[in-house]
Amino acid sequence: MGETVSNEKAPKKDFIKGLKAEFNKIIWPDNETLKKQSAVVIVSTLLLGIVIAVLDLIIKFGLNIVIG
Repeated sequence: MGETVSNEKAPKKDFIKGLKAEFNKIIWPDNETLKKQSAVVIVSTLLLGIVIAVLDLIIKFGLNIVIG
């Protein structure tokens, strides 16, 4: 009826070889690009944190007016 599937695992050596081959395909960014991208991530995170804090204060102020 149906084909049976073998549950044999790949040998560890083949896995390690494949892992090394994939690792060698990675293109690492140069130092300048890394600095620029890190700065963008830090600035955007800070801006998002400020926006969330301002929204939180507005909601808190509104609830204080409504409640009491």
